Amino acid sequence: MANIAQQLAAQKAYGNPKSGKLPTYLEQEVLSWSKEKIILKMYDLFLVSNKRGDIQKMGRVLIELMSSLNFEYEETSTRLYRLYEYCQRCIYQKRYKEAEKIIQGLRDAWNEAFKIE
Repeated sequence: MANIAQQLAAQKAYGNPKSGKLPTYLEQEVLSWSKEKIILKMYDLFLVSNKRGDIQKMGRVLIELMSSLNFEYEETSTRLYRLYEYCQRCIYQKRYKEAEKIIQGLRDAWNEAFKIE
């Protein structure tokens, strides 16, 4: 059974804009992803949204990333939270390239750490 985070990530990443529903084949694929792959895909979604100029989706991705942090690992989570928060400020100040550079760096580090692709 998929957890709530997987279901939300799937709907946000691939859902139909009008209904929020996923095609069944995509739902099954996304629900089989690990937590690490979901985070990687959220980074990808941010980067694609940035290229498309979809500021709202970029903000929603950052909020989702912030809410997914596990504060049992306080130091790491706090640092990531601050980076995501800084990216939010960059977006609101229309410094999209700066936010993109940070998220791209995090995405590359995440991918290297977990060898997901």
